[in-house]
Amino acid sequence: MPNSGLNETVERPAPEPPAVRLRQLTYADLPVVISIERRSFTSPWSPGMFVLEMSKRSTISLAAVDADDRLVAYAVFSRYDAAWHMMNVAVAPEQRRRGIATALIEGALARIGPDSPVTLEVRPSNGSAIALYETFGFRSSGYRKGYYANGEDAMIMWRGDPALAGVPAEATAGT
Repeated sequence: MPNSGLNETVERPAPEPPAVRLRQLTYADLPVVISIERRSFTSPWSPGMFVLEMSKRSTISLAAVDADDRLVAYAVFSRYDAAWHMMNVAVAPEQRRRGIATALIEGALARIGPDSPVTLEVRPSNGSAIALYETFGFRSSGYRKGYYANGEDAMIMWRGDPALAGVPAEATAGT
């Protein structure tokens, strides 16, 4: 069998960072956001849910736009009392697996800061999202039974110390 000339141990160059820039999500973005939302989730947020979260002073809502200034992804993080909550992150299906969600989460977490606790819910069946969140230091801390519209449970994940947000230690023990 001929040799391909490639050595499997040769380091491959790191993938280039996504060619997107982050900016504040605006109400004018909502038609595109709703389109991405409906193509991404079986139980999509309504336009009113986005308006409600974006209207809060304590919300970080980011858009990822490509070189042609087209919105390709978004993230919404809201602060509730002493903790931040990753409410919604979605990337247009045709733009996935390019590091865009990573860029959005990094951008939001940079604004939040390293010491603030951040939580999220994710479908336990969504292994790729769980793996992504773990790269940012999120760890499983329990489940919400029947959280999703189809009755599926949600895995609760935290980055940072949930106790700083007033979560009792016994609520996250054994996970």
